[in-house]
Amino acid sequence: MPWNLKRYYGAGDLHFITCSCYRRQPLLGTARRRDLFLTVLEQVRRRYQFVVAGYVVMPEHVHLLIGEPQEKTPSTVLQALKLGFARRVLARTRRRRNPAQASLFDRAPQHIWQKRFYDFNVWTEHKRIEKLRYMHRNPVKRGLVASPELWRWSSFRAYALGEAGPVKVNAWEVLKMKIRPPAA
Repeated sequence: MPWNLKRYYGAGDLHFITCSCYRRQPLLGTARRRDLFLTVLEQVRRRYQFVVAGYVVMPEHVHLLIGEPQEKTPSTVLQALKLGFARRVLARTRRRRNPAQASLFDRAPQHIWQKRFYDFNVWTEHKRIEKLRYMHRNPVKRGLVASPELWRWSSFRAYALGEAGPVKVNAWEVLKMKIRPPAA
């Protein structure tokens, strides 16, 4: 990924974000890890006060459709999310590891995420729907489930069935009213 990426923040757009696991390894390949990721996402959502319009957690990557946070940028949100999740996973791995059995071939991950993330500004309703459909169909396209409602690590059930999931979707009340001074 190029190092001179230009991110466009401040216009109040939604952001379609893709984060990949380190070397595209299936580090989110278990239900427990995907559940943990969603727990951390909800904690970060509340802390930074941003709207999650959609999400899907796949075995080796994550797609998010989020609004801009109140005080910080989506980059700050992603840093907190990736770091919070990685610290928990690596701490659990270290606790379970038996030092007497350590070897050169120990398969415990050293990294969880690729360093960068892909960000696409979504500024139209058409694009918002397109990105949500793409995310929600991803597990079906990959052959993980027969239909989107069977993949519990996405926001599809919130839209289709009105279910409250582990991450609050479209919770616009987290945004505070921004009062601008009158124009002179």
